[in-house]
Amino acid sequence: MVSTHKYPEAMQKSIELVKETRTKRQGVEPKKMSLEEREEILKKFHPDYKEGVKRPVLIGSNKDDLMSNEVADLLESEPLINVEDIDLSRIDYDVDILLIGGGGAGIIASLWAHYSGIDLENILLVTKLRLGDSNSKMSQGGIQAAVTPDDSPAIHYIDAIGGGHFTNKPEIVETLVKNAPEIIAWHEKLGVIYDKHEDGTFLLNPGGGTSKDRLLSCKDYTGLEIVRVIMDEFRNTEIPFLEFTSAVELLMDEEGKAAGAILYDMETKEYFVARSKATILATGGFGRLHIQDFPTTNHYGATADGLVLAYRAGAKLRDLDAVQYHPTGSAYPEQIVGLLCTEKLRGMGAQPVNKNGELFVHPLEPRDVESAVLLRECYEKGNGLETPTGMIGLWLDIPMIDILNGVGTIEERFSAMFIKYKRFDIDITEDPVLVFPTIHYQNGGVEINKQTETNVPGLFAAGEVTGGVHGKNRLMGNSILDYNVFGKIAGINASEYAKKIKIGKLTLDHVKNWKKTMEGEGITTRRKAPMLLPEYRGEKTLSRLKEYL
Repeated sequence: MVSTHKYPEAMQKSIELVKETRTKRQGVEPKKMSLEEREEILKKFHPDYKEGVKRPVLIGSNKDDLMSNEVADLLESEPLINVEDIDLSRIDYDVDILLIGGGGAGIIASLWAHYSGIDLENILLVTKLRLGDSNSKMSQGGIQAAVTPDDSPAIHYIDAIGGGHFTNKPEIVETLVKNAPEIIAWHEKLGVIYDKHEDGTFLLNPGGGTSKDRLLSCKDYTGLEIVRVIMDEFRNTEIPFLEFTSAVELLMDEEGKAAGAILYDMETKEYFVARSKATILATGGFGRLHIQDFPTTNHYGATADGLVLAYRAGAKLRDLDAVQYHPTGSAYPEQIVGLLCTEKLRGMGAQPVNKNGELFVHPLEPRDVESAVLLRECYEKGNGLETPTGMIGLWLDIPMIDILNGVGTIEERFSAMFIKYKRFDIDITEDPVLVFPTIHYQNGGVEINKQTETNVPGLFAAGEVTGGVHGKNRLMGNSILDYNVFGKIAGINASEYAKKIKIGKLTLDHVKNWKKTMEGEGITTRRKAPMLLPEYRGEKTLSRLKEYL
Protein backbone atom coordinates (compact mmCIF):
# COMPACT_ATOMS: atom_id res chain seq x y z
CA MET A 1 0.00 0.00 0.00
CA VAL A 2 1.37 3.43 -0.94
CA SER A 3 1.44 5.87 1.97
CA THR A 4 -0.33 9.20 1.46
CA HIS A 5 1.36 10.97 4.37
CA LYS A 6 1.98 14.68 4.36
CA TYR A 7 5.14 14.63 6.45
CA PRO A 8 7.94 17.03 5.43
CA GLU A 9 10.75 15.65 3.30
CA ALA A 10 13.17 16.10 6.22
CA MET A 11 11.28 13.42 8.19
CA GLN A 12 11.16 10.79 5.45
CA LYS A 13 14.51 9.15 6.25
CA SER A 14 13.49 8.71 9.90
CA ILE A 15 10.10 7.28 8.92
CA GLU A 16 11.83 4.69 6.76
CA LEU A 17 14.06 3.71 9.72
CA VAL A 18 10.96 3.25 11.87
CA LYS A 19 9.43 0.95 9.24
CA GLU A 20 12.63 -1.02 8.76
CA THR A 21 12.99 -1.76 12.48
CA ARG A 22 9.41 -3.00 13.06
CA THR A 23 10.27 -6.66 12.57
CA LYS A 24 13.21 -6.36 15.00
CA ARG A 25 10.97 -4.66 17.60
CA GLN A 26 8.17 -7.20 17.33
CA GLY A 27 8.04 -9.19 20.56
CA VAL A 28 10.63 -6.93 22.23
CA GLU A 29 9.59 -5.10 25.37
CA PRO A 30 12.04 -3.12 27.55
CA LYS A 31 12.03 -4.06 31.21
CA LYS A 32 9.93 -1.83 33.43
CA MET A 33 11.91 0.44 35.75
CA SER A 34 12.29 -0.17 39.47
CA LEU A 35 10.88 2.40 41.90
CA GLU A 36 14.40 3.74 42.44
CA GLU A 37 15.00 4.11 38.70
CA ARG A 38 11.68 5.86 38.28
CA GLU A 39 12.44 8.36 41.04
CA GLU A 40 15.85 9.08 39.51
CA ILE A 41 14.47 9.74 36.03
CA LEU A 42 11.69 11.94 37.42
CA LYS A 43 14.11 14.10 39.40
CA LYS A 44 16.35 14.60 36.38
CA PHE A 45 13.84 15.15 33.59
CA HIS A 46 10.23 15.61 34.73
CA PRO A 47 9.07 19.25 34.40
CA ASP A 48 7.89 19.33 38.04
CA TYR A 49 11.51 19.03 39.19
CA LYS A 50 12.90 21.81 37.05
CA GLU A 51 14.37 24.74 38.98
CA GLY A 52 12.44 27.99 39.11
CA VAL A 53 9.08 26.61 37.94
CA LYS A 54 7.38 26.68 41.34
CA ARG A 55 7.11 29.22 44.13
CA PRO A 56 5.28 29.66 47.44
CA VAL A 57 1.84 31.25 47.19
CA LEU A 58 1.88 34.45 49.26
CA ILE A 59 -1.68 34.57 50.64
CA GLY A 60 -4.66 32.41 51.50
CA SER A 61 -5.25 29.04 53.17
CA ASN A 62 -2.15 27.55 51.52
CA LYS A 63 0.19 30.45 52.21
CA ASP A 64 3.84 29.39 51.75
CA ASP A 65 2.91 26.16 49.94
CA LEU A 66 4.81 25.51 46.71
CA MET A 67 2.77 25.67 43.52
CA SER A 68 3.47 26.00 39.81
CA ASN A 69 4.25 29.64 39.07
CA GLU A 70 1.24 29.97 36.79
CA VAL A 71 -1.13 28.69 39.48
CA ALA A 72 0.33 30.90 42.21
CA ASP A 73 0.07 33.91 39.90
CA LEU A 74 -3.56 33.14 39.12
CA LEU A 75 -4.49 32.76 42.78
CA GLU A 76 -2.81 36.09 43.60
CA SER A 77 -5.12 38.01 41.28
CA GLU A 78 -7.64 40.79 41.69
CA PRO A 79 -11.34 39.86 41.57
CA LEU A 80 -13.26 40.43 38.35
CA ILE A 81 -16.10 42.17 40.14
CA ASN A 82 -16.33 45.38 42.10
CA VAL A 83 -18.20 44.33 45.24
CA GLU A 84 -19.94 47.70 45.55
CA ASP A 85 -21.55 47.18 42.13
CA ILE A 86 -23.34 43.98 43.17
CA ASP A 87 -26.80 44.31 44.75
CA LEU A 88 -27.14 41.29 47.06
CA SER A 89 -30.70 42.23 48.00
CA ARG A 90 -31.84 41.25 44.51
CA ILE A 91 -31.92 37.46 44.26
CA ASP A 92 -32.14 36.36 40.62
CA TYR A 93 -31.98 32.62 41.26
CA ASP A 94 -32.91 30.97 44.55
CA VAL A 95 -32.26 27.22 44.69
CA ASP A 96 -31.27 24.40 47.02
CA ILE A 97 -28.38 23.17 44.85
CA LEU A 98 -26.17 25.29 42.59
CA LEU A 99 -23.79 23.33 40.36
CA ILE A 100 -20.90 25.22 38.78
CA GLY A 101 -19.61 23.38 35.72
CA GLY A 102 -21.38 21.48 32.97
CA GLY A 103 -18.98 18.60 32.34
CA GLY A 104 -19.22 15.05 33.64
CA ALA A 105 -19.01 15.83 37.36
CA GLY A 106 -21.58 18.62 37.23
CA ILE A 107 -24.08 16.67 35.14
CA ILE A 108 -23.81 13.56 37.32
CA ALA A 109 -24.00 15.53 40.58
CA SER A 110 -27.16 17.28 39.39
CA LEU A 111 -28.77 13.97 38.44
CA TRP A 112 -28.04 12.41 41.83
CA ALA A 113 -29.21 15.53 43.65
CA HIS A 114 -32.56 15.09 41.92
CA TYR A 115 -32.57 11.33 42.51
CA SER A 116 -32.01 12.18 46.21
CA GLY A 117 -35.19 14.19 46.49
CA ILE A 118 -34.39 17.74 45.36
CA ASP A 119 -37.16 19.12 43.15
CA LEU A 120 -36.16 20.26 39.66
CA GLU A 121 -37.02 23.91 40.35
CA ASN A 122 -34.53 23.84 43.25
CA ILE A 123 -31.54 22.76 41.12
CA LEU A 124 -29.55 25.01 38.79
CA LEU A 125 -26.49 24.05 36.76
CA VAL A 126 -24.40 26.84 35.20
CA THR A 127 -21.67 26.31 32.63
CA LYS A 128 -19.53 28.89 30.86
CA LEU A 129 -19.53 27.03 27.54
CA ARG A 130 -22.16 24.63 26.22
CA LEU A 131 -23.54 21.81 28.31
CA GLY A 132 -21.05 18.91 28.14
CA ASP A 133 -18.12 20.96 26.78
CA SER A 134 -15.37 19.58 28.98
CA ASN A 135 -12.41 17.26 29.35
CA SER A 136 -14.96 14.59 30.30
CA LYS A 137 -16.15 14.47 26.71
CA MET A 138 -12.61 14.51 25.29
CA SER A 139 -11.22 11.58 27.29
CA GLN A 140 -10.46 8.61 25.09
CA GLY A 141 -8.81 5.53 26.51
CA GLY A 142 -11.17 4.11 29.12
CA ILE A 143 -12.40 3.90 32.69
CA GLN A 144 -10.84 1.69 35.37
CA ALA A 145 -13.04 -0.67 37.37
CA ALA A 146 -12.32 -4.03 39.00
CA VAL A 147 -15.05 -6.13 37.38
CA THR A 148 -13.37 -9.52 36.85
CA PRO A 149 -12.80 -12.47 39.23
CA ASP A 150 -9.00 -12.09 39.11
CA ASP A 151 -9.17 -8.38 40.04
CA SER A 152 -10.51 -6.52 43.06
CA PRO A 153 -10.95 -3.00 44.44
CA ALA A 154 -8.04 -3.76 46.78
CA ILE A 155 -5.66 -4.35 43.85
CA HIS A 156 -7.06 -1.26 42.09
CA TYR A 157 -6.39 0.68 45.31
CA ILE A 158 -2.75 -0.43 45.46
CA ASP A 159 -2.20 0.55 41.82
CA ALA A 160 -3.74 4.01 42.32
CA ILE A 161 -1.80 4.70 45.52
CA GLY A 162 1.47 3.59 43.93
CA GLY A 163 0.79 5.64 40.81
CA GLY A 164 0.23 8.71 43.00
CA HIS A 165 3.60 8.18 44.72
CA PHE A 166 1.81 7.30 47.96
CA THR A 167 0.64 10.91 48.41
CA ASN A 168 -3.08 10.29 47.77
CA LYS A 169 -5.64 10.55 50.58
CA PRO A 170 -6.19 6.85 51.37
CA GLU A 171 -9.87 7.12 52.35
CA ILE A 172 -10.64 8.96 49.09
CA VAL A 173 -8.93 6.29 46.99
CA GLU A 174 -10.79 3.58 48.91
CA THR A 175 -14.07 5.29 48.09
CA LEU A 176 -13.05 5.59 44.43
CA VAL A 177 -12.22 1.93 43.86
CA LYS A 178 -15.07 0.45 45.93
CA ASN A 179 -17.67 2.41 43.97
CA ALA A 180 -16.23 1.58 40.53
CA PRO A 181 -18.21 -1.62 39.74
CA GLU A 182 -21.47 0.06 40.77
CA ILE A 183 -20.75 2.98 38.42
CA ILE A 184 -20.25 0.59 35.50
CA ALA A 185 -23.57 -1.09 36.29
CA TRP A 186 -25.28 2.33 36.34
CA HIS A 187 -23.72 3.23 33.00
CA GLU A 188 -24.99 0.05 31.40
CA LYS A 189 -28.45 0.63 32.83
CA LEU A 190 -28.47 4.09 31.22
CA GLY A 191 -27.21 2.74 27.89
CA VAL A 192 -23.43 3.24 27.74
CA ILE A 193 -22.04 0.87 25.11
CA TYR A 194 -18.77 -0.66 26.32
CA ASP A 195 -16.57 -2.84 24.11
CA LYS A 196 -17.23 -6.53 24.76
CA HIS A 197 -16.17 -9.97 23.60
CA GLU A 198 -18.60 -12.12 21.66
CA ASP A 199 -19.60 -13.91 24.89
CA GLY A 200 -20.72 -10.58 26.39
CA THR A 201 -17.83 -10.12 28.83
CA PHE A 202 -16.02 -6.79 28.96
CA LEU A 203 -13.07 -6.29 26.64
CA LEU A 204 -10.41 -5.00 29.04
CA ASN A 205 -7.12 -3.24 28.31
CA PRO A 206 -3.96 -2.50 30.32
CA GLY A 207 -2.85 0.97 31.32
CA GLY A 208 0.41 2.50 32.48
CA GLY A 209 1.08 1.63 36.13
CA THR A 210 -1.75 -0.93 36.40
CA SER A 211 -1.12 -4.52 37.48
CA LYS A 212 -4.32 -5.83 35.89
CA ASP A 213 -6.16 -5.29 32.62
CA ARG A 214 -9.14 -3.31 33.96
CA LEU A 215 -9.78 -0.53 31.44
CA LEU A 216 -13.27 -0.63 30.00
CA SER A 217 -13.69 1.42 26.85
CA CYS A 218 -15.83 2.36 23.90
CA LYS A 219 -13.28 2.30 21.08
CA ASP A 220 -11.17 5.46 21.61
CA TYR A 221 -14.00 7.84 22.46
CA THR A 222 -15.02 6.47 25.85
CA GLY A 223 -15.59 9.89 27.40
CA LEU A 224 -17.76 11.00 24.50
CA GLU A 225 -19.92 7.90 24.82
CA ILE A 226 -20.40 8.32 28.58
CA VAL A 227 -21.16 12.05 28.32
CA ARG A 228 -23.59 11.35 25.45
CA VAL A 229 -25.56 9.04 27.69
CA ILE A 230 -25.53 11.14 30.86
CA MET A 231 -26.46 14.26 28.85
CA ASP A 232 -29.46 12.36 27.47
CA GLU A 233 -30.48 11.49 31.02
CA PHE A 234 -29.92 15.10 32.12
CA ARG A 235 -32.03 16.58 29.32
CA ASN A 236 -34.77 13.99 29.70
CA THR A 237 -34.90 14.75 33.42
CA GLU A 238 -35.27 18.46 32.48
CA ILE A 239 -32.88 19.82 35.09
CA PRO A 240 -32.61 23.63 34.70
CA PHE A 241 -29.30 24.91 33.34
CA LEU A 242 -27.68 28.06 31.97
CA GLU A 243 -25.07 27.97 29.19
CA PHE A 244 -22.41 30.62 28.52
CA THR A 245 -22.76 31.67 32.16
CA SER A 246 -19.72 31.83 34.44
CA ALA A 247 -19.50 31.89 38.21
CA VAL A 248 -17.10 34.75 38.96
CA GLU A 249 -17.26 34.74 42.78
CA LEU A 250 -18.76 32.53 45.45
CA LEU A 251 -21.32 33.97 47.85
CA MET A 252 -21.11 33.41 51.61
CA ASP A 253 -23.61 34.02 54.37
CA GLU A 254 -22.88 35.88 57.60
CA GLU A 255 -22.17 32.57 59.38
CA GLY A 256 -19.42 31.61 56.92
CA LYS A 257 -21.37 29.06 54.88
CA ALA A 258 -21.17 28.87 51.10
CA ALA A 259 -24.39 30.40 49.80
CA GLY A 260 -24.27 30.41 46.00
CA ALA A 261 -22.40 32.54 43.48
CA ILE A 262 -22.28 35.70 41.43
CA LEU A 263 -23.00 34.68 37.85
CA TYR A 264 -21.86 36.46 34.69
CA ASP A 265 -23.76 36.08 31.42
CA MET A 266 -20.96 36.01 28.86
CA GLU A 267 -23.30 37.07 26.04
CA THR A 268 -25.24 39.95 27.64
CA LYS A 269 -22.38 40.96 30.04
CA GLU A 270 -24.85 41.02 32.95
CA TYR A 271 -24.26 39.89 36.54
CA PHE A 272 -26.79 37.83 38.48
CA VAL A 273 -27.08 36.70 42.10
CA ALA A 274 -27.70 32.99 42.63
CA ARG A 275 -28.46 31.98 46.21
CA SER A 276 -28.22 28.32 47.13
CA LYS A 277 -28.18 26.18 50.26
CA ALA A 278 -25.39 23.98 48.85
CA THR A 279 -22.89 24.71 46.11
CA ILE A 280 -21.04 22.05 44.10
CA LEU A 281 -17.84 22.99 42.28
CA ALA A 282 -17.31 20.93 39.12
CA THR A 283 -15.22 23.36 37.07
CA GLY A 284 -12.47 21.02 35.87
CA GLY A 285 -8.74 21.69 35.68
CA PHE A 286 -6.04 24.15 34.67
CA GLY A 287 -4.73 22.74 31.37
CA ARG A 288 -5.24 26.01 29.50
CA LEU A 289 -2.78 27.78 31.82
CA HIS A 290 -0.09 26.04 29.70
CA ILE A 291 2.21 25.37 32.66
CA GLN A 292 5.83 25.97 31.60
CA ASP A 293 4.56 26.77 28.09
CA PHE A 294 3.70 23.15 27.32
CA PRO A 295 0.87 22.40 24.87
CA THR A 296 -2.27 20.82 26.32
CA THR A 297 -4.90 18.19 25.61
CA ASN A 298 -7.50 20.21 27.51
CA HIS A 299 -10.71 21.81 26.32
CA TYR A 300 -11.01 25.58 25.88
CA GLY A 301 -12.58 26.27 29.27
CA ALA A 302 -9.97 24.58 31.48
CA THR A 303 -8.73 27.77 33.15
CA ALA A 304 -8.79 26.84 36.87
CA ASP A 305 -11.79 29.02 37.70
CA GLY A 306 -12.91 26.74 40.53
CA LEU A 307 -9.52 26.97 42.26
CA VAL A 308 -9.78 30.76 42.32
CA LEU A 309 -13.36 30.84 43.59
CA ALA A 310 -12.78 28.25 46.31
CA TYR A 311 -9.47 29.73 47.46
CA ARG A 312 -10.90 33.21 47.95
CA ALA A 313 -13.67 31.68 50.04
CA GLY A 314 -11.09 30.02 52.31
CA ALA A 315 -10.93 26.51 50.86
CA LYS A 316 -7.81 24.45 51.35
CA LEU A 317 -5.94 23.27 48.24
CA ARG A 318 -3.42 20.45 47.86
CA ASP A 319 -0.92 18.87 45.46
CA LEU A 320 -0.76 21.85 43.11
CA ASP A 321 2.99 21.44 42.88
CA ALA A 322 2.40 18.42 40.63
CA VAL A 323 1.23 18.56 37.01
CA GLN A 324 0.37 15.59 34.84
CA TYR A 325 2.04 15.65 31.44
CA HIS A 326 0.69 12.99 29.12
CA PRO A 327 3.65 11.46 27.27
CA THR A 328 1.96 11.31 23.87
CA GLY A 329 0.37 14.53 22.72
CA SER A 330 0.37 15.22 18.99
CA ALA A 331 3.44 17.19 17.87
CA TYR A 332 2.61 17.38 14.16
CA PRO A 333 0.81 18.78 12.25
CA GLU A 334 0.55 22.21 13.84
CA GLN A 335 -3.27 22.26 13.84
CA ILE A 336 -3.47 19.43 16.40
CA VAL A 337 -0.40 20.11 18.55
CA GLY A 338 -1.03 18.92 22.10
CA LEU A 339 -4.14 16.89 21.36
CA LEU A 340 -4.20 13.45 22.90
CA CYS A 341 -2.88 10.21 21.46
CA THR A 342 -4.51 7.95 24.03
CA GLU A 343 -2.50 5.66 26.27
CA LYS A 344 -4.72 2.86 25.04
CA LEU A 345 -2.65 2.91 21.83
CA ARG A 346 0.42 1.85 23.80
CA GLY A 347 -1.67 -0.61 25.77
CA MET A 348 -2.43 -2.41 22.51
CA GLY A 349 1.09 -2.37 21.12
CA ALA A 350 2.00 1.09 19.79
CA GLN A 351 5.64 1.82 20.60
CA PRO A 352 7.45 5.07 21.42
CA VAL A 353 10.57 5.09 19.23
CA ASN A 354 13.23 7.68 18.45
CA LYS A 355 14.36 9.09 15.12
CA ASN A 356 16.47 5.95 14.53
CA GLY A 357 13.53 3.61 15.04
CA GLU A 358 14.79 2.46 18.46
CA LEU A 359 12.37 1.48 21.24
CA PHE A 360 13.85 3.27 24.25
CA VAL A 361 11.30 2.81 27.08
CA HIS A 362 8.61 0.36 28.16
CA PRO A 363 5.41 1.68 26.56
CA LEU A 364 3.41 1.46 29.80
CA GLU A 365 5.43 3.11 32.52
CA PRO A 366 3.33 5.48 34.69
CA ARG A 367 2.60 8.68 32.80
CA ASP A 368 5.02 10.90 34.68
CA VAL A 369 7.87 8.42 34.19
CA GLU A 370 7.06 7.86 30.52
CA SER A 371 6.98 11.62 29.92
CA ALA A 372 10.31 12.12 31.69
CA VAL A 373 11.98 9.44 29.54
CA LEU A 374 10.61 11.02 26.35
CA LEU A 375 12.02 14.39 27.41
CA ARG A 376 15.40 12.80 28.09
CA GLU A 377 15.38 11.16 24.65
CA CYS A 378 14.54 14.47 22.98
CA TYR A 379 16.89 16.81 24.80
CA GLU A 380 19.75 14.98 26.50
CA LYS A 381 20.18 12.27 23.90
CA GLY A 382 19.18 14.40 20.93
CA ASN A 383 17.13 11.63 19.32
CA GLY A 384 14.04 13.66 18.49
CA LEU A 385 12.91 15.24 15.22
CA GLU A 386 12.20 18.91 14.63
CA THR A 387 8.96 20.04 13.01
CA PRO A 388 8.73 23.00 10.59
CA THR A 389 7.63 25.21 13.52
CA GLY A 390 10.64 24.22 15.60
CA MET A 391 8.95 21.77 17.97
CA ILE A 392 10.77 18.56 18.91
CA GLY A 393 9.00 15.20 18.84
CA LEU A 394 9.41 11.43 18.89
CA TRP A 395 7.56 8.72 17.02
CA LEU A 396 4.63 6.72 18.31
CA ASP A 397 4.64 3.70 16.02
CA ILE A 398 0.91 2.97 15.88
CA PRO A 399 1.10 0.45 12.97
CA MET A 400 2.62 -2.02 15.44
CA ILE A 401 -0.94 -2.51 16.74
CA ASP A 402 -2.05 -4.13 13.47
CA ILE A 403 1.17 -6.15 13.32
CA LEU A 404 0.58 -7.55 16.82
CA ASN A 405 -3.22 -7.85 16.78
CA GLY A 406 -4.18 -8.32 13.16
CA VAL A 407 -4.87 -6.01 10.23
CA GLY A 408 -7.92 -3.84 10.83
CA THR A 409 -7.48 -3.53 14.60
CA ILE A 410 -6.47 0.13 14.39
CA GLU A 411 -9.49 1.19 12.36
CA GLU A 412 -11.82 -0.89 14.52
CA ARG A 413 -10.51 0.06 17.98
CA PHE A 414 -9.17 3.57 17.28
CA SER A 415 -11.58 5.01 14.78
CA ALA A 416 -11.43 8.52 16.26
CA MET A 417 -7.63 8.58 16.07
CA PHE A 418 -7.70 7.18 12.53
CA ILE A 419 -10.10 9.92 11.39
CA LYS A 420 -8.18 12.69 13.19
CA TYR A 421 -4.99 11.98 11.26
CA LYS A 422 -6.72 11.05 8.00
CA ARG A 423 -7.87 14.68 7.84
CA PHE A 424 -4.21 15.54 7.28
CA ASP A 425 -3.56 12.69 4.84
CA ILE A 426 -1.64 10.71 7.47
CA ASP A 427 -2.54 7.03 7.54
CA ILE A 428 -1.81 5.70 11.04
CA THR A 429 -2.07 2.11 9.81
CA GLU A 430 1.06 2.76 7.73
CA ASP A 431 3.03 5.62 9.27
CA PRO A 432 4.05 6.55 12.82
CA VAL A 433 2.84 9.83 14.36
CA LEU A 434 5.02 12.47 15.99
CA VAL A 435 4.36 13.02 19.71
CA PHE A 436 5.62 15.09 22.63
CA PRO A 437 4.56 15.35 26.30
CA THR A 438 1.53 17.60 26.77
CA ILE A 439 -0.31 18.95 29.80
CA HIS A 440 -3.15 16.59 30.52
CA TYR A 441 -4.44 16.70 34.09
CA GLN A 442 -4.53 18.80 37.24
CA ASN A 443 -3.39 16.23 39.79
CA GLY A 444 -4.25 18.38 42.80
CA GLY A 445 -6.97 20.88 43.58
CA VAL A 446 -9.55 21.72 46.22
CA GLU A 447 -9.14 19.28 49.08
CA ILE A 448 -12.22 17.15 49.79
CA ASN A 449 -13.13 14.35 52.16
CA LYS A 450 -14.87 11.15 51.10
CA GLN A 451 -18.23 12.94 51.33
CA THR A 452 -16.86 15.52 48.80
CA GLU A 453 -17.04 18.25 51.45
CA THR A 454 -14.43 21.01 51.45
CA ASN A 455 -13.42 22.82 54.63
CA VAL A 456 -15.93 25.56 53.71
CA PRO A 457 -19.39 24.58 55.02
CA GLY A 458 -21.86 24.09 52.20
CA LEU A 459 -19.19 23.91 49.50
CA PHE A 460 -18.81 20.52 47.82
CA ALA A 461 -16.53 19.62 44.92
CA ALA A 462 -16.13 16.79 42.42
CA GLY A 463 -14.01 15.92 39.40
CA GLU A 464 -10.74 17.42 38.25
CA VAL A 465 -11.11 20.56 40.39
CA THR A 466 -10.47 18.42 43.49
CA GLY A 467 -7.28 17.23 45.15
CA GLY A 468 -6.50 14.10 47.15
CA VAL A 469 -7.81 11.40 44.83
CA HIS A 470 -4.73 11.01 42.65
CA GLY A 471 -1.89 12.36 44.77
CA LYS A 472 1.02 13.56 42.64
CA ASN A 473 0.18 11.52 39.53
CA ARG A 474 -3.01 10.04 38.11
CA LEU A 475 -3.24 6.66 36.42
CA MET A 476 -5.05 6.26 33.13
CA GLY A 477 -8.77 5.59 33.46
CA ASN A 478 -9.13 6.95 36.98
CA SER A 479 -10.29 10.41 35.87
CA ILE A 480 -13.54 9.23 34.27
CA LEU A 481 -14.09 7.06 37.33
CA ASP A 482 -13.29 10.03 39.60
CA TYR A 483 -15.96 12.36 38.22
CA ASN A 484 -18.54 9.57 38.16
CA VAL A 485 -17.95 8.36 41.72
CA PHE A 486 -17.53 11.75 43.36
CA GLY A 487 -20.09 13.49 41.15
CA LYS A 488 -22.64 10.97 42.47
CA ILE A 489 -21.49 11.38 46.08
CA ALA A 490 -21.51 15.17 45.80
CA GLY A 491 -25.07 15.18 44.47
CA ILE A 492 -26.30 12.90 47.25
CA ASN A 493 -24.50 14.62 50.14
CA ALA A 494 -25.17 18.17 48.95
CA SER A 495 -28.88 17.35 48.75
CA GLU A 496 -28.91 15.94 52.28
CA TYR A 497 -27.06 19.02 53.54
CA ALA A 498 -29.44 21.38 51.74
CA LYS A 499 -32.47 19.76 53.38
CA LYS A 500 -31.17 20.64 56.84
CA ILE A 501 -29.83 24.20 56.71
CA LYS A 502 -30.97 27.76 56.19
CA ILE A 503 -28.94 30.49 54.50
CA GLY A 504 -28.40 33.72 56.40
CA LYS A 505 -27.71 37.20 55.06
CA LEU A 506 -25.63 37.11 51.86
CA THR A 507 -22.21 38.70 51.88
CA LEU A 508 -19.13 39.24 49.72
CA ASP A 509 -16.98 40.22 52.70
CA HIS A 510 -14.50 37.47 51.84
CA VAL A 511 -13.78 39.27 48.56
CA LYS A 512 -13.25 42.58 50.38
CA ASN A 513 -10.95 40.82 52.85
CA TRP A 514 -9.03 39.24 49.97
CA LYS A 515 -8.28 42.64 48.49
CA LYS A 516 -7.15 43.93 51.90
CA THR A 517 -4.88 40.93 52.36
CA MET A 518 -3.30 41.49 48.95
CA GLU A 519 -2.63 45.10 49.85
CA GLY A 520 -1.20 44.07 53.22
CA GLU A 521 1.19 41.62 51.55
CA GLY A 522 2.25 44.27 49.04
CA ILE A 523 0.86 42.31 46.07
CA THR A 524 0.16 44.64 43.17
CA THR A 525 -0.99 43.19 39.88
CA ARG A 526 -3.17 43.90 36.89
CA ARG A 527 -4.14 40.23 36.69
CA LYS A 528 -7.80 39.48 37.27
CA ALA A 529 -9.32 36.08 37.95
CA PRO A 530 -11.12 33.82 37.30
CA MET A 531 -9.63 33.85 33.80
CA LEU A 532 -12.79 32.42 32.13
CA LEU A 533 -11.19 32.03 28.68
CA PRO A 534 -7.55 31.60 27.58
CA GLU A 535 -5.68 34.06 25.35
CA TYR A 536 -4.07 32.93 22.08
CA ARG A 537 -3.46 36.11 20.16
CA GLY A 538 -0.02 37.46 19.34
CA GLU A 539 2.89 35.19 20.25
CA LYS A 540 0.77 32.68 22.17
CA THR A 541 0.83 29.88 19.60
CA LEU A 542 0.34 26.14 20.03
CA SER A 543 3.82 24.73 19.41
CA ARG A 544 5.39 27.09 21.88
CA LEU A 545 8.00 24.90 23.54
CA LYS A 546 11.26 25.39 21.64
CA GLU A 547 13.70 24.49 24.41
CA TYR A 548 13.30 22.52 27.57
CA LEU A 549 16.57 21.70 29.30
